[in-house]
Amino acid sequence: MLPEVAVQSPTEDRNPATAEIDTKDSLAVLQLLNQQDRQVAAAVSTVLPALAPLVDIAVQRISAGGRVHYFGAGTSGRLAVLDAAELLPTFNAPADWFVAHHAGGAAALIRAAENVEDDERSGAADAADTGPGDVVIGLTASGRTPYVAGALRAAADNGAVTALVTSHPHPDITGVDVLLAVPTGPEAITGSTRLKAGTAQKLVLNGFSTAVMIGLGRTYSNLMVDMRATNAKLRGRTVRILREATGADEQTARAHIEAADGELKTALVSVIGSVSAADARAALAATGGVVRRALAVLPTAVHPSPAGGSGSTSAPSATVPPSAPRSQGELP
Repeated sequence: MLPEVAVQSPTEDRNPATAEIDTKDSLAVLQLLNQQDRQVAAAVSTVLPALAPLVDIAVQRISAGGRVHYFGAGTSGRLAVLDAAELLPTFNAPADWFVAHHAGGAAALIRAAENVEDDERSGAADAADTGPGDVVIGLTASGRTPYVAGALRAAADNGAVTALVTSHPHPDITGVDVLLAVPTGPEAITGSTRLKAGTAQKLVLNGFSTAVMIGLGRTYSNLMVDMRATNAKLRGRTVRILREATGADEQTARAHIEAADGELKTALVSVIGSVSAADARAALAATGGVVRRALAVLPTAVHPSPAGGSGSTSAPSATVPPSAPRSQGELP
């Protein structure tokens, strides 16, 4: 007989609000699910004060050559892979900045693999290359997944900052630097953590990685100025972003993007700073690739409102080191 465990977690409790869900018509089922989903964003808001310092330390460590690692199994692992994969096209992030580890490897992404989440030694092995310059985040709705526990323990032994995203207020996995226990409560379908718990994990990861990208200067205002234009839609978006950020007409925007060899961020600094693409690229290289810092070292730059209006905004001091995050976290 295979070993079994009785998981004690809020996600395994019966939800009285959906006890009669199997007697409802399709619209009523969807409404019940939606009522439960609406609780998730509020639940995630309770962990934001703990998440913010983790963002700051991740910005620091990536700037210094470190990485962020995600570890998860099942739904948690798939969400981790999704979040890490989307950073490349969205923010042109180097592939080694965020690394997702899924129990069972690539094959388990599309077909459930039995027992791989129970292998603590596999998690430890997958975390063997983590180090003191890294941030390691484990995801497990129940707060007990052995694969994740093994990875976090190994990462901590290697000196990494560790964090746990869970829906259990008192998880079995302990000893992490940051506990992000999102109180999502019982699922609409008992134990189906791809529902509220999974949605909470996606919101936490989306918020975390997006805030890290902002801290690393991968946006200008709320515009994706570092994205890779890998298809027709995105190539059209680069022109629109440059026009929105600078007020340039379409012909001017296209000309500057072409002169910048398709580099939107270089074209942006070139237009606002009234400099050549080469000078814009040099200013970005000298300031860690952060647009506002690059503009600060170009005294002739006039800053239009990125929202599309007229007026000017002052850039931050050029004395800010390129690798410094917006604020300093309190983590080790």
